[in-house]
Amino acid sequence: MITTTKGKLENLNKLTTKKGIIACAAMDQRGSLQKSIAKAKGVDAKEITKEQMAEFKTIVTKVLSPYASGILLDPEFGLPAAKARSKNCGLLLAYEKSGYDNTQPGRLPDLLDNWSAQKIKEAGANAVKILLYYTPFEKKSVNDQKHEWVEAIGKECTKADIPYFLEFVGYDSTGGDEKGLEYAKLKPQIVARSMEEFSKPRYAVDVLKVEIPVNMEYVGKAYSKKEAIAHFHAAAATTTKPFIYLSAGVDDNVFRTSLELACEAGVKFNGILCGRATWKEGIPVYAKSGAKALEKWLSDRGVQNIQALNAILDKGATPLKF
Repeated sequence: MITTTKGKLENLNKLTTKKGIIACAAMDQRGSLQKSIAKAKGVDAKEITKEQMAEFKTIVTKVLSPYASGILLDPEFGLPAAKARSKNCGLLLAYEKSGYDNTQPGRLPDLLDNWSAQKIKEAGANAVKILLYYTPFEKKSVNDQKHEWVEAIGKECTKADIPYFLEFVGYDSTGGDEKGLEYAKLKPQIVARSMEEFSKPRYAVDVLKVEIPVNMEYVGKAYSKKEAIAHFHAAAATTTKPFIYLSAGVDDNVFRTSLELACEAGVKFNGILCGRATWKEGIPVYAKSGAKALEKWLSDRGVQNIQALNAILDKGATPLKF
């Protein structure tokens, strides 16, 4: 049972299906989306305009939001898209700047200029979303800054009486290959310990948006299937808060396989907030053939992708209890 304010509960209810499952789509990518469109066009990222970014987001939102309980957008390019969403689709807005500070070590985050939790609420959002690059293996001085940052945002959200979704994405603090075998072995610890940390009351987080605790490419290499299932359970056991899985940019079939394994394990996850796995194959379609071609592709393959995910959630996700 979720224990929080009436205002937060009302907004969380607007982000769930009739069964109480969080089946949200994500379209808050900014720098990565700009680079991907530019690469597909064969141009420099600076040539991708704000209008093109807004157009892409609006088309994705228009086509996919009828199949989602909510959609995550950003205030920089996504506000026109927010107006195009289905009337039964809730809205989350990202509060962090895209990427991280690469002028110093530690992947330190920053917030959007001239925005606040209260302003996000006034823009019509049902929740604030924050992305944080985090590993428990980072230097204490770095993580202390991140902890204070997450806590300060929690206080903002509490004051504004709006739900706080915290997304944390792990990384290798030594600079190693995050797609390699050694990191795959470390990932279960990173996910579990991050979930445990940000479940603490001091952060006032309402929903944890977490990575799949194993790298599916290394099931059978870094860990057996039985061990992978044990890692799902170990991560889930660290929290009593609602948590949902993110796709982390993997292909839709990989993400579906991950969710099916979570279901097989009997993990009580509360849904997903999935972005690129659903629509990223539409980027070259848009880059080469334009808006109408993207809308056509999304109406076919994009809708198939999101419906396939919804079918898994309907079978195995655990409803929120209000």
